[in-house]
Amino acid sequence: MYIPKLDVQLMIDSVPFLMTGLPYTIGISVVTFFFGNVIGILLTVLGLLPSRIIRGLVRFYISFLRGVPGLVLLFLLYFGLPYQLNALTAACICFSLTSSAFIAEIYRGSIAGVSSGQWDAAYALGLPFGKVMRKIILPQAFRISVPALGNVAMDLLKGTSLAAMITIPDIFQKAKIVGGRTFDYMSLYILVAIMYWLLCVAIGWGQTKLEKHYTNRYQMKSEAATK
Repeated sequence: MYIPKLDVQLMIDSVPFLMTGLPYTIGISVVTFFFGNVIGILLTVLGLLPSRIIRGLVRFYISFLRGVPGLVLLFLLYFGLPYQLNALTAACICFSLTSSAFIAEIYRGSIAGVSSGQWDAAYALGLPFGKVMRKIILPQAFRISVPALGNVAMDLLKGTSLAAMITIPDIFQKAKIVGGRTFDYMSLYILVAIMYWLLCVAIGWGQTKLEKHYTNRYQMKSEAATK
């Protein structure tokens, strides 16, 4: 009976090859997180409009994309369309759409957490809705949403491993290649798990720094307002 063993030397030797897939893993994560935020903010703003039709469409979009597995949407975009999308394009569209649904819900909850007095004060000054959102509400909502957005960023990073299913040469695909060549999948999958974990640690570090930055900035503004 075959008993798999951890080959540390193979793991060390495979690191440079797996690192060649790192630009795809990080690149897809950064691009899709950016567009996910853009679409998510747009959905949040549209969801605040008085039109029931628009609000209904926004709720359907969010509900559908939160309920559809990422792999299903990825295969639909890459294999199921009449026009063959590039694998990288399909992955970016898939992860941008799925993340936007969760990000929209995060911003919706964060905006609900902003004091209603902020809205009243802004409208009392005669500011239009767009300026109120851009200058007053969204900056405060972003501060509240930083921890949840950090979780989305981590999920996106880990979710990019699905891109290997459509032949994108990310770090997971590279690990599959070495594992298939050496017949030692256990060592390679442990190695790639460590790499994903270290990347998530880096995201967590950035999230903590951002939280401290906004907390200190909020405290400084509060102290200035009370003087």
